[in-house]
Amino acid sequence: MIMPRPTAAQLAYGSCTVIFSTLAMLLLSQTSSGVGIAVIAVAALLLGLLVAMTVPMPKKPRVVAVRKPAGADREQTEAPVLTQS
Repeated sequence: MIMPRPTAAQLAYGSCTVIFSTLAMLLLSQTSSGVGIAVIAVAALLLGLLVAMTVPMPKKPRVVAVRKPAGADREQTEAPVLTQS
């Protein structure tokens, strides 16, 4: 099964989630160790991926059959009207 390409909305929501959640977690945890920063970065990436995948995908356009009344394919032309000026 081919995976569809991400939309602009998915990329935007996912990126914003990663950036803001990383900043929030770093500020709230006040960690300075490399392991703590790595854990926060991985958690933010997973959260961004989750948000990006839950943004609804645009629906494919439906093909709708249009029925025309009988004789609608013929062009109806009117005779030109001549006026005197």
